[in-house]
Amino acid sequence: MSQEAPLLLEKDGPIGWIIFNRPEKRNAVGFETWQLMPDYVKELVADDAIRVVILRGAGDQAFVAGADISQFKDRRKNMDDEEEYRKVNARGQDALATLPKPLLAMIHGYCVGGGVGITLNCDMRIASDEARFGIPAARLGLGYHYHGMEKLMSLIGPSYTKEIFFTARTDWSAQDALRMGLVNHVVPKAELETFTRDYAVKISRNAPLTIRSAKATVEQLVKPAAQRDLALLDKLIADCFNSQDYQEGVKAFAEKRRPQFQGR
Repeated sequence: MSQEAPLLLEKDGPIGWIIFNRPEKRNAVGFETWQLMPDYVKELVADDAIRVVILRGAGDQAFVAGADISQFKDRRKNMDDEEEYRKVNARGQDALATLPKPLLAMIHGYCVGGGVGITLNCDMRIASDEARFGIPAARLGLGYHYHGMEKLMSLIGPSYTKEIFFTARTDWSAQDALRMGLVNHVVPKAELETFTRDYAVKISRNAPLTIRSAKATVEQLVKPAAQRDLALLDKLIADCFNSQDYQEGVKAFAEKRRPQFQGR
């Protein structure tokens, strides 16, 4: 894969990395990034050796500093163009949101606008202590799509959501984000990659079927009761109890050793 591509995919043992690769633009995301995303996610889902996926930004300035505004005049110049962009964006975002494996965001530097939106697809967000957050939609006069706002509000509640949008600040600190519930952990910048990698490895050692079931259950529980797919959840639970991993877990517990889970 070309190192000039706006999005990179790397594999490192049980970890798959998706890297936003436009450091000269603080990893601002454009049309091409979203075109690539579904195929990258599909590859990581199909690879049984990959247990956890991490999103990160290239360089040392930003995770993602929003959408590439330089593309607006060509790609988003009117409502018809905006609709085409939205469809491509939605396919990429949906690929992340429906990824059945644990998805982490490793956030350093600027995480602004669309960058925040990307992290909302993740199961957990880990930030460096110098990370900065914000959604400056009100500075541009653009409308923010309903689903993105819904995801944000489910994490931090209506009051903080309104404050972020009304003020359009881009200087919310990592500690602010932690207080709001936007991130799970804040660590020193120099320790961010090691902490995130170690965290992912710990997750990767647990039973993949149990994690898949837990992730799906949480995603169903945040839906209105009438929309929950309880049959799916029953199947995922049955898959756990009928698995070789369940037998291995019980045996390893009795033998006082670490289980070796295979995801089946």
